Amino acid sequence: MKKVIFFLLIVGFAASSSAQKEDSLFIKSLSDYILTKGQAYENLRHLTKQIGQRLSGSAGMYKAEAWGLKTMKEAGADNAYLQACMVPHWVRGGKDEATARPARGQYKNLDVLALGNSLGSTKPITAQVIEVKNFDELEARKNDVKDKIVFYNYPFNQTFIRTFEAYGDAVQYRGAGASRAAKYGAQAVIVRSMSESTDNIPHTGSLRYDSAYAKIPAVAIGLQDADWLSNELKDGAVSVTLSTHGKFFPDTIGHNVIGELKGSEFPNEYITVGGHLDSWDPAEGAHDDGAGVVQTIEVLRALKTLGYKPKRTIRFVLFANEENGLRGGTKYAEEAQAKGEKHIFSLESDEGGFTPRGFGLTGSDAQFQKLLSWQPLLTRYGASEMSRGGGGSDIGPLNRTQGTPTAGLSPDSQRYFDYHHARNDVFEAVNKRELELSAVNMAALIYLVDKYGF
Repeated sequence: MKKVIFFLLIVGFAASSSAQKEDSLFIKSLSDYILTKGQAYENLRHLTKQIGQRLSGSAGMYKAEAWGLKTMKEAGADNAYLQACMVPHWVRGGKDEATARPARGQYKNLDVLALGNSLGSTKPITAQVIEVKNFDELEARKNDVKDKIVFYNYPFNQTFIRTFEAYGDAVQYRGAGASRAAKYGAQAVIVRSMSESTDNIPHTGSLRYDSAYAKIPAVAIGLQDADWLSNELKDGAVSVTLSTHGKFFPDTIGHNVIGELKGSEFPNEYITVGGHLDSWDPAEGAHDDGAGVVQTIEVLRALKTLGYKPKRTIRFVLFANEENGLRGGTKYAEEAQAKGEKHIFSLESDEGGFTPRGFGLTGSDAQFQKLLSWQPLLTRYGASEMSRGGGGSDIGPLNRTQGTPTAGLSPDSQRYFDYHHARNDVFEAVNKRELELSAVNMAALIYLVDKYGF
């Protein structure tokens, strides 16, 4: 009996060793192909330079959808199509401007940018500025807010090593700051940009109005001007004249762009990999999320070119309207639910085109252990850090409606918020090698999930 057990152990070990070698060789072939013959960087060049900004409802959105569908087909998708959804149509409407007038000293033009989904001032607003560091201070000074412009000067917490934690901590002032100030009669708000950069570029992003209060104008301000304004307020009163032009048009039709590789054994089990096609209007959306878009297409292209036959159906999705509505991700999950589709795994890239560090997973303990078991295969390509909690906004609805495990690519985050939602998020800010290495790791993880299940 002992001999039989020993024999079975040897056979099992040999089979496991053979499978690991096979996986290692195939992942190496994926890497070699993407790093030497990849098209991600050139696809990103076209998306950013030939199309540019892709805000929902804009002409750029429709150009990007047509490009995405064409590129999916060229990459070898077995099936490629558009999935319609209604998307919001907000426009900036003009140049956002602010001029500060200190009680002592010269006027200064401030570098500002209206927050996404904010409504314009209709005419210039001139009012004194009241600075608050946080919502607690706003509550303490609520009697001083009426007819003022509230300046939320809340910086990123520099002690957070993971910069997304600093963003998560500070973004409440962008999201809810306008309505919290309007509650006490403020005329407008200025929000310190969601960044720790050293430049003076303002960063936009969505706000959410509370219907119980007036919808007042809101702008982000560059960090150098934020510090200047704060220092001036220490010396005396400062008034600001603010002019913005944002407005909404009726919702319009947008589309998720979807490509598929059909499964050979379990075609009714789905694996999703994607990024979002829309971007904010000040720039080209290179890191957010042009990188995730072209990496998604590159995974499709590499698997197809290398002749890989997936067991399960792999869907490659360029999601609509992540930035100011999440309509694309919501629609994708709704249709999956309505059709009774079984989604076993989803992966998103929406943290920029930087050097890969690993993956974050939202799933069970057993699923996380399975991810950890693949760590040795991915480490040589940079993805050595596996963490609990991860995914992305667009695939979050899949997790909430079906319990689908979600994973997010985790690139190095230290530079991401230098570019996020800002006019310097351009093609030139993306490094070709970093972009491609992340695509390698995404392709490797999709291959492993497809081969072994999740």
